[in-house]
Amino acid sequence: MLTRVAELVLRRTRLVLTLAAVAVVAMAALGFGAFGKLSAGGFSDPGSPSARAQEVIDDRFGGDTNLVLLVSAESGGIGGQAARERGLEVTEGLRAEPAVSNVMSYWDRGGEGLTSTDGSRALVLAHVAGGDEKEAENAQELTDEYAGTRDGVTVRAGGGAAVSNDVSAQVAADLALAESIAVPVTLVLLVLAFGSVVAALLPLAIGLVAIFGTFAELWVLGSLTDVSVFSVNLTIALGLGLGIDYGLLLVSRFREQLAAGDPVPEAIRRTVSTAGRTIAFSSATIVAALAALLVFPQYFLRSFAYAGIGVVAIAAVSALVIIPALLAVLGHRVNRGRVPGGRAMRRADAPLWGRVAGAVMRRPALTALPVLGVLLLAAAPLLGVSYGTPDERVLPESAQSRQVATALREDFAVDDSTAIDVVATGAVSGPGLARYATELSRLDGVARVDAGNGSYTDGTAGPAGPAAAALGRPDAQRLTVSVEPAPKSDAAQELVADVRAVPAPDGVETLVGGTDAELVDAKDSIGGRLPLAVGMVLVTTFVLLFLFTGSVVQPLRAVVLNAVSLAAAMGVMVWIFQDGHLSGLLGFTPQPMDTAMTVLMFCIAFGLSMDYEVFLTSRIKELHDAGADTATAVTNGLARTGRIVTMAAGLLAVSFFAFGTGEVSFLQMFGLGSGLAILIDAVAVRGVLVPAAMRLLGERAWYAPRRLRRIHRRVGLSESGPGPRGGSGREPERTPAGV
Repeated sequence: MLTRVAELVLRRTRLVLTLAAVAVVAMAALGFGAFGKLSAGGFSDPGSPSARAQEVIDDRFGGDTNLVLLVSAESGGIGGQAARERGLEVTEGLRAEPAVSNVMSYWDRGGEGLTSTDGSRALVLAHVAGGDEKEAENAQELTDEYAGTRDGVTVRAGGGAAVSNDVSAQVAADLALAESIAVPVTLVLLVLAFGSVVAALLPLAIGLVAIFGTFAELWVLGSLTDVSVFSVNLTIALGLGLGIDYGLLLVSRFREQLAAGDPVPEAIRRTVSTAGRTIAFSSATIVAALAALLVFPQYFLRSFAYAGIGVVAIAAVSALVIIPALLAVLGHRVNRGRVPGGRAMRRADAPLWGRVAGAVMRRPALTALPVLGVLLLAAAPLLGVSYGTPDERVLPESAQSRQVATALREDFAVDDSTAIDVVATGAVSGPGLARYATELSRLDGVARVDAGNGSYTDGTAGPAGPAAAALGRPDAQRLTVSVEPAPKSDAAQELVADVRAVPAPDGVETLVGGTDAELVDAKDSIGGRLPLAVGMVLVTTFVLLFLFTGSVVQPLRAVVLNAVSLAAAMGVMVWIFQDGHLSGLLGFTPQPMDTAMTVLMFCIAFGLSMDYEVFLTSRIKELHDAGADTATAVTNGLARTGRIVTMAAGLLAVSFFAFGTGEVSFLQMFGLGSGLAILIDAVAVRGVLVPAAMRLLGERAWYAPRRLRRIHRRVGLSESGPGPRGGSGREPERTPAGV
């Protein structure tokens, strides 16, 4: 098939480039409209009890409080005339807004409880409608309208909707900063890596095609289903990185064939049939890893599968079609725009990596054990890992919504924004509701239970609060359980389980929601599906690598070594982001690892590590199939691919590391963790552990049972192709130094 692709490109070069240009323009036109169709939410499982509770609250009770306006006055205090006028203005203004409901204010009758413990600040609470798509946008408009300082009175906006809006705005700013750093740095490194300007621009062009194409895909999907706006980050980082990876592999192989004396058409045929097959398998392994994200019900995670699978497929197809066409036009001019000192970079071999491989193959245990020990030490913090979900603490301390959340937690007697919500989905009798609320109020850690028929503390009923009328309906009841444990702490999560264990009133179902319940449900949802996702990744990876190598040992070796590098990278992220090391330098607040982002990082890093696995194994197998013994094939294979792998990994890592310059901590963690995993894999695993493992395995590395060998002969794909100058396909044997 790939040979036919090469022949088509050679016969219809101008047509291929013309159609590609038209497609890129069309994709860019569609893609720029994708941003208006993407959503900022998607972290919860829509089928979980907490999500169902939220649906009942939205449908029957007008929604919960997701916008908190904190009012303070420079003089006269909250009881002064200026504060009263501003507070009433904000309260009445919100009640007149069509997207706002359930407004409660300190300046309402019975609102005295909405003040800080020292009486210096007061609250206006409201619910902003719109769902994930419009909630943050509406919150931004309301913040612009009502927040700010005027006449000595300051109003600041917080709450879930404001946090979501601030996160989206900060991510957009972080993305712009990251790309302003990554793109020019990557371009400079590409020129240095290729030793010429013209060759460097080809991979960058493929990256841009992949990005525009995936934006167009997200526009289509965003019109049909929920897609997270955070998928844009992955699209840009992965599109740029894979465009560089695949372009680097193809251009390097093409230049190698030219250096071997092949004419341009033959060099293209050889390049597509060998490096092209590597790209096909490489992209399949990454797609397999990302497809595992589709098993999770959170559309935040599924969105990364949509974007990732799209960008990988488009990058691979573009590389296999557009780059050969461009190379057919450029020919030997691909080396134009040479930079001083770039001759070594234009060489096909990498003597340093050949010498490293030779040293490792001579002393496999002596060289591999220290590296393995360092990686296991880096992975050790995983033994104490804990998981959470994102909240306002992912934002910098300067963010308005985070400041409001801090004030609620520290300066108000009870922070109702962290309360547990309980809804009964049917009619409840007065005595039944009283018994249920009384039982809830007796639980350890419960400060107060507010219901439609009263307020309950330690099993004792008291008069109903000002919001009681909004808590009861003929067909449903809502109870607000104010809690003492810190939000998202172990004690708070245990309290959710205790609340759920209290028997519901007769004849109704009770659903428990709130931020702590959402965390419990998110961990259960992701944890319950994680074995299936990991199993999918392992099985598909094993099958693909078996089809590629014809061995059952090579896939097992690849999975074990990749697991070691991934564990090391994740251990370092726990040490930094959970334990708080480098928090001063990076400017984040330590907290448990983000459950969803950790799963995402695993899938991305595993897929990319398999990308480099295929890069290296393809050349080793090519040499082994040509008659070289395993030691020679590994040494010369690493000499031929070592620089390509490390350059590709370094350039891709730049795209991910650029996210570390941002101010949203889960984005920092994802970028730094993915970049570190890529570098560990490319240098420590590919450079040391793979040669050591291959030396220790010897010819057993290519073992497969007889029945599987027959299957591979029928359906497997090999790295065969016409040899240099149309020869047999066997490369001349080289020394470890590549000379």
